[in-house]
Amino acid sequence: MNPVDNNATRLLAQHAATLAFDALPAPLVTMLKQCVLDTLGVAIGASGLAPEATTLADYVGELGGKPDSTLLGFGAKAPASWAALVNGSLGHMLDYDDVGAGGHVSIVTIPVALALAEKCSAAGRPVSGRTLLAAIAAGTDIHTRLNQAIRIPDWTIAEGWFPTQMFGFISGAATAAHLLGLDTSQCENALGIGFNQMSGSRQMAVGAATHMRSMQAGFSGQGAVLAAELAQRGIVGSKQVIEGRYGLFRTYVRDDAPDWNALLDGLGREFPLLAKHGFKVWPACGYTRATNTAVLELRNEFNLKPADIETISVIGGTGGARLLSEPLEAKRRPQLAIDGKFSIPFTTAVMMTHGNVQLRDYTDAALKDPAVLAMADRVSWRADPDATVPVGGESALSRPTVEIKLRDGRVLSRKADGVPGDPRHPVSQEQLEAKFRDCLSFAAQAVAKKNIDRAIAMIDDLEKLDDAAEIVRILSSPA
Repeated sequence: MNPVDNNATRLLAQHAATLAFDALPAPLVTMLKQCVLDTLGVAIGASGLAPEATTLADYVGELGGKPDSTLLGFGAKAPASWAALVNGSLGHMLDYDDVGAGGHVSIVTIPVALALAEKCSAAGRPVSGRTLLAAIAAGTDIHTRLNQAIRIPDWTIAEGWFPTQMFGFISGAATAAHLLGLDTSQCENALGIGFNQMSGSRQMAVGAATHMRSMQAGFSGQGAVLAAELAQRGIVGSKQVIEGRYGLFRTYVRDDAPDWNALLDGLGREFPLLAKHGFKVWPACGYTRATNTAVLELRNEFNLKPADIETISVIGGTGGARLLSEPLEAKRRPQLAIDGKFSIPFTTAVMMTHGNVQLRDYTDAALKDPAVLAMADRVSWRADPDATVPVGGESALSRPTVEIKLRDGRVLSRKADGVPGDPRHPVSQEQLEAKFRDCLSFAAQAVAKKNIDRAIAMIDDLEKLDDAAEIVRILSSPA
């Protein structure tokens, strides 16, 4: 397939502009409603848990401007693009947001859609739940397809990009363009304007209480709103930003031969998100999920107690497993919540000690829990020389093996066959609602139980809402 002849960027723009709610399969509609619930929950929860949340919200509040859209968890209002910055950032601060092909697809699309839905509602042009869902479907589909087209093994680590942010400038712009009702040409301009803001390096701060890591999703969300609104006003964006000589794949991914079929085939008919998307049941980096699963399975199957454990060895996995395990001593003693969430030794120790990993396990007090730290001292990582790095995403071959040596001399070994929350091991609606309620219990501005119940019901019937912004209004009403 010749990407220039097929005009990949134009085809994606057409897809984003014309995708209709009626074209969405019922399972996708159900999943997207769950994504809205989950994203709102983790964002609002972060408002009261993450130290950088208040700093960012205060900064945006001091800037002033039109009160178009709500800063989730705080209740204050800001221009839509600034609200997308804050809310996208909030969505990633707890590292509890959903995961899929290309990183965290919801936090670069849903905060954008909700911020613009509020702005449109305030201007007397309410956005229906059907339109909101179609806009999110377009953005998440493009985001997933961009990742699926990449053939480089373990590319996010090998090339050093954070795909959530990098693809988010494109997928967020597609979401915003659809929601604003832009035609194909305007949407193509929005993608071009989004592309020209693209960034997303994995180079991050370590040991900083209020570092900007979570803001990566916020930056792309803000850029997406800017891109669509400028395109709506007639600004022309760069063309062929996906397939061009200096486009996404050649310049950023450094892949001259991506899988164009994976990117373009079945647009509007097939939605790979359904096979790739997952929800987090533990509030930590996605690279900890396979290790947590293996530890929990062994713990339950053999009725293990912390006193039974001599050592825990995590063996192999992708480059992310090494990244979350070294330097070992620092990973065993994280000083901040975000460092703990990005530590396989610490998170593995939490799972073995408590049999679960929860938000409260990353509080300042929990980071100093002597029982967890004693267990962390028994956790190590080593490479697997026989491991095969997959092309196009995570596979069973890229999951670490967990080997537990017991004090009685037995050695137990397990490689997780998938993880809770992935498509083969889905979470229930009840589990997601419980997670939502737990997250909201940490909100900076308390949310009344009756409003939480009402918001859950409204999201469950989102396609029937005439004004999707009503969900945010309900969750922003003082308790």
